[in-house]
Amino acid sequence: MLDISKVKIKESIPFSGAKSLVMTLPIKESKKRVRILTGLLIVVFIMLFLPWTQNIRSKGYVTALKQEQRPQTIHSIIAGRIEKWYVREGAFVQKGDTILQISEIKDEYFDSMLLPRTQLQVDAKLLSADSYREKVGQLETQILALQANNILKLQQAQNKLNMANLKVQSDSIYFEQAKVNYKIGVEQLTRAEQLFTEGLRSLVDLETRRLKFQDVQAKLLAAENDYLSSQNSQISSLIDLDAIENDFRDKVAKARSEKYTALSSRYDAEATATKLENQYSNYEARKGFRHILAPQDGYLASAIQVGIGETIKEGEQILNIVPANAELAVEMYVQPVDLPLVKLGTRVRFIFDGWPAIVFSGWPQLSNGTFGGVVVAIDQFAGDTNQYRVVVGEDPEEEPWPDLLRMGSGADGIALLNDVPVWYEIWRQLNGFPADYYTQEEKDAAQKKK
Repeated sequence: MLDISKVKIKESIPFSGAKSLVMTLPIKESKKRVRILTGLLIVVFIMLFLPWTQNIRSKGYVTALKQEQRPQTIHSIIAGRIEKWYVREGAFVQKGDTILQISEIKDEYFDSMLLPRTQLQVDAKLLSADSYREKVGQLETQILALQANNILKLQQAQNKLNMANLKVQSDSIYFEQAKVNYKIGVEQLTRAEQLFTEGLRSLVDLETRRLKFQDVQAKLLAAENDYLSSQNSQISSLIDLDAIENDFRDKVAKARSEKYTALSSRYDAEATATKLENQYSNYEARKGFRHILAPQDGYLASAIQVGIGETIKEGEQILNIVPANAELAVEMYVQPVDLPLVKLGTRVRFIFDGWPAIVFSGWPQLSNGTFGGVVVAIDQFAGDTNQYRVVVGEDPEEEPWPDLLRMGSGADGIALLNDVPVWYEIWRQLNGFPADYYTQEEKDAAQKKK
């Protein structure tokens, strides 16, 4: 209505009875709008000062907290051929349960009497080592006997040498005496000839003296011969003494050589026996590897090798197993720019796939359907995606995670950081600034204040 006429309808017709017409009056409508707008502005202004929890959101998946509780692949230690399956996929097995049986495919293990025959070889080598040990003992006894016999022979030879020395001395005295007698005999013969020439001695006396001189001369030659013979005996005694020592050395060296040869053969037999014992233990252990056993309690997942009669190589994968009663955790990945904000002990809220949730990331107290976690490990290097892996365990102070949660399920993680006003968070987001850094001391003080 333009309200340009001087004639007012409201003066002739009262509006009090028309409520809908009253509600369309311009003045009242504008006042209502102002009040609504003012109220909204006041609410928005107040909300700007409400606390807002900064956070980092990241995708991850459920895994096990401990490495040994994560899904693993069972391998075959030896090469073989699948003979029989004892369980099926999805079955629960306990540690040590037999999963399947395999047979040997290498010809050196086909012998059904392999272990007893290897044991016979071990026993034979041990007996051979004992024989060489006995031979070494006998050779040592022989060496001791040679040493004792050598001592007696040396004493005998030394006594013979002493006798030869005494004989040399005795013969040398006799020889010296014979030379003196010879000298006297020469002088007597000379005087006898002189006396015979002067006519004072008869020819018979001279011939008698000459006979005695011949006897003296013969005794001198005999004494000299005995002296030389005793010297030769002395030299022979020295040679015999040296020969005894040399013969002893030769015999002892030969006995010791045989002893060391026996020792070498003994050690070689013992080494061979040890090698055969090791081989026997390997055969015995390999026999146990023909049955693939469950490494721990868990559920069998997909089988990689399936057919009866199918051959597998050493170390080849056979099937997967998921450990039972695993302590669950979540692996999430954060950007390098957000890594300094995540510390050990940082609290994280999770939204698990399959569990409905109402989430207010800035007000975790108002969220519903989320589950709490605590950071327990942070990788020190980035992966192929240039992101850092963060392992989050269950928060013991929060509601337990669902019992039906399984490893491999998706998880949307919200790492809770510092509490700031809403206006500050809006300002930070508009400027593209990172979240606030805060120290552990500030966190503990805030926790005590709460």
